[in-house]
Amino acid sequence: MKTRSRPLCGAKMKRNGKTGAGRTRWRCTSCGASSVRRIDSAAKLLALFLGWPLGRSRHAGMPGGGRTFRRKTAAFWEIRPMPPKVEAPRRVVYLDGIHLGRRAVALIASDDERALGWHLCRAGNRCAWSALMSRVAAPEVAVSDGGDGFARALRETWPGTRHQRCVFHAFSQVRRYTTSRPKTPAGVELYGLAKALLSIATLREADGWVQALLAWSERWGSFLAETSVDESGRTRPTHERLVKARRSLVRLVNAGTLFTYLDPALTGSGPTPSTNNSIEGGVNARLRSMLRDHRGLSVERRLKAVFWWCYMHSPNPLPAAEILRVMPTDRSIAAIYGRLGERERLEGAIPRWGDAVVWSELHHSEPYRMDWD
Repeated sequence: MKTRSRPLCGAKMKRNGKTGAGRTRWRCTSCGASSVRRIDSAAKLLALFLGWPLGRSRHAGMPGGGRTFRRKTAAFWEIRPMPPKVEAPRRVVYLDGIHLGRRAVALIASDDERALGWHLCRAGNRCAWSALMSRVAAPEVAVSDGGDGFARALRETWPGTRHQRCVFHAFSQVRRYTTSRPKTPAGVELYGLAKALLSIATLREADGWVQALLAWSERWGSFLAETSVDESGRTRPTHERLVKARRSLVRLVNAGTLFTYLDPALTGSGPTPSTNNSIEGGVNARLRSMLRDHRGLSVERRLKAVFWWCYMHSPNPLPAAEILRVMPTDRSIAAIYGRLGERERLEGAIPRWGDAVVWSELHHSEPYRMDWD
């Protein structure tokens, strides 16, 4: 490059020797000011940093055992990638959570190809689900495996969205109570009913399945009503696990979320999924694989790695230079948090970053370690 322009006056600059460090000095032909061209490599280092958690390379295989890499990229762990505002509605959105530590859950929303949003919380309750959904345009169908407060959050945040309960998780919940080798005839029949959920393809088959569940309940009603006294003197159902398994299915049938995928009003525009395998296999499985490949990270860095993965797989991730310019850091969030009053801190701004889990439980002022794991 022979010439360059001065940012202030716009005049041409020409070479004017070298500095004591051997760098080329440039002098303005108009005002006489001189300067040295500085190359900012932060964007390149950020791209290098992101290639590590998103790939499978180990520090041990890097030059110097990864010490240079850690030194040059340590500052990027302070950046907090924020979820985008998704305004283009999707037909189907999958929602699920991944546990990253004791009382730390990352709730994730995705379509068939991209991660649409994520939210850090202590548990997947109504407020946490609402915070996740509020940044994503309401879809036609939301597929989830249930969870505390999800139904209420769906009604409040996406009132026009239909809910499809993942039928595989419904089956798995029954299997958890009955096991895959039930010991009683009632358990064998209920396990078979739950397994049949996975192959229902028409509304007629769904109606037949519901009638079979009702018939099973009537046939084994007296058996399930048996009670016994436990060691503490309390009266409990003798076959409590079967009672709980039946209750889990009856609750889904009454809620009308088990066979949403068969509704003709929805299938007219295309097939509707009956499971959330798309997010389980396309997002959660890849996140768990990433965390296994880079096991040994602290809880906070595991959270950041999950956020970075989701951001880089979001619809339109920014280039590295723009990320450095607009993304908040832990220090900037802490400054905002410190300026807020106690009421505002709990009710206002913090849910934008998460449910205050990072600042109240990951950063401690005590001199002793307080690990979660």
